[in-house]
Order: sequence, then C-alpha cells, then structure tokens
Amino acid sequence: MEHTEVVKPETLDDLIKTLHKVFESDSINIEEVQNIMEAYESNPQEWKKYAKFDQYRYTRNLVDEGNGKFNLMILCWGEGHGSSIHDHTDCHCFMKLLQGQLKETLFEWPDSKSQGDMVQKSQRILQENKVAYINNSIGLHRVENGSHTECAASLHLHSPPFQTCQTLTSGQGTGTLSR
Repeated sequence: MEHTEVVKPETLDDLIKTLHKVFESDSINIEEVQNIMEAYESNPQEWKKYAKFDQYRYTRNLVDEGNGKFNLMILCWGEGHGSSIHDHTDCHCFMKLLQGQLKETLFEWPDSKSQGDMVQKSQRILQENKVAYINNSIGLHRVENGSHTECAASLHLHSPPFQTCQTLTSGQGTGTLSR
C-alpha cells in the first residue's frame, strides 16, 4: 500500500470534503485519518456555529453525517465537565482538540479479577490541534475538562456512525454496565 501525502485542509469544509474522500474506501487507514485531522488548524470562526455550550453538561453537536460512513461532531466542554467511562461499540473514534485542554483517562475492560473495579491504564492531557484515537481493543475511556476557568471544544469522528455506547458507573467499589 503506497503512502499518500497528507493534503493540508485549510478550512473545516476542506477537512469534511477530504474525510468524505477517504471514507469512500472500504478499508480505513487509522494513521491517515489521524494525520488529516491533525493537519487542519483549528479556526473558531469556522466551527463556532456548531458549538453549543451548556452550563450543566458537555454537549454533542452534529457537524456532518459522512455519507453514512462516519459522524463528525463537535463536543463542547464547560469548566469541569466530563464524560462517564465509556466504550466505542465496535467503532473507530478520533478526537481532535479544537480549543482548550482535555484529560483522557484510559481504563482496562473489567473482568472477574477486578471484581468490577475500574483499573486505570493511563492518563494524558490532550493539547489544542492534537488528535487522539481509541477503539474497544484499546480499552474504555473518560474525557474531562479539568479547567475551572476555560471551556474546551473537541471534534469527534466515529466510524461507523456512533449510535449507542456502554457507560460504566462505579459505586461502592463495583462497576455496572448500562446501555
């Protein structure tokens, strides 16, 4: 398979058009998608029309339905907002930081040894314009805006399109799976 040069998307529209081309293929090169998303330089003038912030929780805002092959969404994270621990239901998930910083915590899948306790694998801070990738073989994750003064925004690509995921909640040291 030959390596194609990443065309730098100059605008969010360019990025969407490029992603449509890439996803015409049946086989997706994860590194290529990551590189394309990273090559787009965040410009709030272009994406803020999709960004709806809520005082109480993070929001998901659809940007493009990707010909049924993927969803592109902007997630808006107010100060201190975070997701639950969740999976990605057999899909690829790319997350590009458009504004601010987000902390991603990876967890192992619970098994009988862990007795439902969530075992943390790693943690990292995602910086503006960087792209993270996760799927179910990597594990579960939680994403949160740790800042108490700044909002954050991230661009998420799920392929195939994201319908449902499992969230894991832990109370009294045990984790339960719920849809």
